Amino acid sequence: MARSSVPARTRLAAQRIGEYLTVWRKLQGLTAEQVADRAGMSRDTLRKLEHGEVTVGFDVFLNVARVLGTLDRAVEALDPYETDLGRARADQALPKRVRR
Repeated sequence: MARSSVPARTRLAAQRIGEYLTVWRKLQGLTAEQVADRAGMSRDTLRKLEHGEVTVGFDVFLNVARVLGTLDRAVEALDPYETDLGRARADQALPKRVRR
């Protein structure tokens, strides 16, 4: 089976997120080993996340964000009701499914 390619913007976003997590870790004076241990993963897995590898599991990102104290900010950043569109449509019932 052919492996699907990852869009360039997605790769760039993964790299930026990895860089940001690295900066958060360093700002807090934590070693990669400390963060990996507290997040329950190997140092190599953390390295992959910090280098923007898109194959790292979503749980890895969430656990590292939790350890660095940024999990709530990450969740809030995706809250649709904190956007103009979300606030404008907040009173409308969302469909159960969106079909083509």
